[in-house]
Parts: sequence; structure tokens; C-alpha cells
Amino acid sequence: MSKDRLHRRDLMREQLAHHAARLMAEGGITDYAFAKRKAAKQMGAADTHHLPSNQQVDEALRSFRSLYQSASYPTILRQLREQALAAMHLLAPFHPYLTGSVLSGTAGEQSDINLVLFSDDAKAVLLFLLKHNIEFEDGEWRVLVGGHEETVPSYTLTGKSGTQTHIIVLPENARHSGSRHPETHADIAALERLLIEIEE
Repeated sequence: MSKDRLHRRDLMREQLAHHAARLMAEGGITDYAFAKRKAAKQMGAADTHHLPSNQQVDEALRSFRSLYQSASYPTILRQLREQALAAMHLLAPFHPYLTGSVLSGTAGEQSDINLVLFSDDAKAVLLFLLKHNIEFEDGEWRVLVGGHEETVPSYTLTGKSGTQTHIIVLPENARHSGSRHPETHADIAALERLLIEIEE
């Protein structure tokens, strides 16, 4: 491929990333794939095979929020992280980790909180939620565990503010697999440090 074509392709990805980021920031879209497809359609490139990566959209989203939402955005993000921390303290027996946009810092007002819990007893989290009279919707989620796809339990909790917390429950051995990284997974202590650092 010529340098010129490569440059045009990269430029297209960059423009689509920024347009998708704007749609997510202003329109409350939380699905990356949907935002990218909508951006491509609006830019007259619906059939393009050169969509940006989620990471590129994340970077554009951070940039957009710091430029256009710098007054309201830090407060919204802090509130979401505090809600996540409260849920994690409640669910502490299951070694919760925060993942997704609330951790990465790209979350907005309509964003969901995503938690990963660990238990070898498939019904333990269900019984815990029932015991504490916590309302939830239950379901299943397909995830990669140890290199192969598994169906694991999932629960959705809706807070008083309307924010949804999505929980998936992985087997205990996944907790020790070494597949979690500080930038993508934060336990209670890591999230508490993050909230303190932001205040300083």
C-alpha cells in the first residue's frame, strides 16, 4: 500500500474516532461499535473497513471531554467512581474489580459501572444479593476464561440515581490468572487511591 493511501486510511480512522467520541459524549451512547458505525454513516463512509479501535475512540473521548465538558465532567466521573466504590465495599467478600469507562476515565452521565466478582459457587452472589434485599436483574455473559469461552452469571443493579451496575462472576482461578492490569482492573484499594490522587 502506498504511503499516501496509508495516510488517508489513518486520517479516516482519526476523523471517525473523534466523531464517534462526540456522539458518545453528547448523545449518551455507551456502545463503541454502535458509535463507530453511526459516525461512519454520518460521514458518508458506512462501508469503510477502516474503523478506529476502541482505544482510539477512548483517547478522542478524553480529549473531547477536557475541551468541551471540563466544568461538569470531573464531578460526574467522581460520583460514578464513588458509587462503584460503595458497591465494591458491599460486595467485598467476592474480591470485586472495577473495569470499563468509569475506571479508564471516559465515562459520562449515562455510563454504566462494570464490576468483576470471583466465586466458584455460581449461586453465591445471587444468594448474597437476595439476603441483602438488593434488587437486580440476572442473566448470563459469554467471556474468555483461560483462553476459552465460558458462560458466566451476570447481574444488573440499578441505583437510586438510575445508574446501572453490571456485574459478572468469574471462577476463583481467574482471579489468579495474571490477566488483570492496573489500567484496566482496579480493586477496592486501587480505586480508593485513585479517588485520593484526584483530590490532591
